[in-house]
Amino acid sequence: MTQALAPLRQLVRRHREPAVVQAFRSTAAAVVSYVVALRLSSEPAPLTAPLTALLVVQVTLYTTLTTGIRRVNSVVAGVLLAIGFSALVGLTWWSLGLIILASLVVGRIVRAGEFVPEVAISAMLVLGVTRVADTAWDRVLETLIGAAVGLAFNVLFVPPVWVGPASDAITDLSSRMRTLLLHIGDGAGDPTTVEKAAARLHEARRLDNDVVLVDAALRQAEDSLRLNPRVREGTMFRLVLRTGLDTLEICAVVLRVSCRTLTDLAKVRGEEPLLRPQAAHALQELYRHLAVAVEAFAQLITAQVSANAEVAESRLADELGIARRSRDTLAVLLSQEAEAHPREWQLYGALLTEADRVLDELGVDKRSERLMEELDRHARARRERHPRLHRMAERVGVSRI
Repeated sequence: MTQALAPLRQLVRRHREPAVVQAFRSTAAAVVSYVVALRLSSEPAPLTAPLTALLVVQVTLYTTLTTGIRRVNSVVAGVLLAIGFSALVGLTWWSLGLIILASLVVGRIVRAGEFVPEVAISAMLVLGVTRVADTAWDRVLETLIGAAVGLAFNVLFVPPVWVGPASDAITDLSSRMRTLLLHIGDGAGDPTTVEKAAARLHEARRLDNDVVLVDAALRQAEDSLRLNPRVREGTMFRLVLRTGLDTLEICAVVLRVSCRTLTDLAKVRGEEPLLRPQAAHALQELYRHLAVAVEAFAQLITAQVSANAEVAESRLADELGIARRSRDTLAVLLSQEAEAHPREWQLYGALLTEADRVLDELGVDKRSERLMEELDRHARARRERHPRLHRMAERVGVSRI
């Protein structure tokens, strides 16, 4: 019995995840639209209404409003095409092909966008269940009912704000970067085979996939903040997280380059350790403090959720200060390594350059500068997009980010 209830308990624990919330919201909207259609339509099973509601209801209010119109266009266009075909020719193999072709063309005309295939899907569904034009008009009514219920559902019951999952995704990304930095530092003083160094390189390359996943979660969070009455400073939230992810993405790229440098160094050194003990210890110290700095940076940019921005910023500044001192120590020791192994001086220089880039990107001043640039760019774009509204706001003395 306990094992049988395990999936249900797991579902309850994950009730805040977008997929779970979307499932319940879509189901509720579809059921409501079906009940309404039963009362207003003469069809005994008005399934077009819940179908349209499922297509319209999205995980965020912004997505619902921006895609709802295109979805309604696609469904209505398909239903109207099916009405004409059902009155003229009915369903045959050649009429099916003709209606699909006509639907794809009409979808472009009504600007259904990415929902062009849904024009053909709607037309085929209606053509397959009815061949009477009068009955097919009920499908139009059902489509409008489903669209209205879907839109009203997200307006009346505003979807959650998905900043939390996006912040968790950023934190997970920083944790993986931290682990990689620690692994690199721990192996600097040991004999490192090319295969082992290449494994670290592959680990760094996997960060690219992690960045893509975080970007998807962040896009969903950005959409949930737009047009959401629950959020007052949605723009600031979006820009803080977006600029923070940009910084982590740059650091991930630099880490991949550092792993490439260490792999090349492993090829040259063969059975010998990558660095002598003192230099290896200095590199380990540098990467250890960089690992903590990456983690503190993630806490800082997600502090709007965790509410400990000052602690995270102080921790980040302290770790970066120690890391810079470790970097200076490493520079002296790597110059000695270059004297002992002159053919490898470029690789030693590359390690320092890559460390400098990470230190620069994680800096508090750099983060503030990037955030201000994004705020200015956003303000300019909004002025250009709504010049009249901006002039009106200036006249009444309103200034809002």
